Amino acid sequence: MIRAVVFDVGECLVDETREYGTWADWLGVPRHTFVSVFGATIASGKDYRETFQVFRPGFDLETARQERADAGKPEWFGEDDLYADVRPALSKLRESGTWVGIAGNQTVRAGGLLRGLELPTDFIATSDDWGVQKPDVAFFERVIDAAQVPADQILYVGDRIDNDITPAKKAGLKTAYIQRGPWGWILRDNPEVAELSDWRIHSLNELPGIVAAENSKSN
Repeated sequence: MIRAVVFDVGECLVDETREYGTWADWLGVPRHTFVSVFGATIASGKDYRETFQVFRPGFDLETARQERADAGKPEWFGEDDLYADVRPALSKLRESGTWVGIAGNQTVRAGGLLRGLELPTDFIATSDDWGVQKPDVAFFERVIDAAQVPADQILYVGDRIDNDITPAKKAGLKTAYIQRGPWGWILRDNPEVAELSDWRIHSLNELPGIVAAENSKSN
């Protein structure tokens, strides 16, 4: 059975076009250039944060986040940054009796922004809240504790094979790879996507049907 569905945040629920555009502006780099280097960095297998080093060697993301906040330009996302399928899919899952959670590598501020959106969820947590980040399997152990159901009854949905699918699978969760956003498209042909994803989806609206079909097998 699938009794709980837990979602990553960036490029799963939130379209990060605005966020990375504002980083390009902060660095004084044309947005098209920043996005191009960002994609090349991901394609080469490097950490996405190496993108910032290209334009500003020695760049420290945490320090820069504070500098942006002090300048009145903190990280921000709102309703318009949610993918269109987020509210419908989460609502249908909850209506079916599925426990719905959100847990991703995000700041405390991002967690506050998510809660302010009043999404149809039972639980929201960030890596900063927990003091542990993906891909550490301990992050997914916290997910299991929050959902309060066995690991193999939790479906984790994410766009990254390295941070989402692989460690979630190691922790015993079911996995759904959503093919959208930079990681979802650039790494879609990675063999591990097929090996470790129980489902590959293009829209969150596919999930209620997947859960219903999976649970019907146990009846």
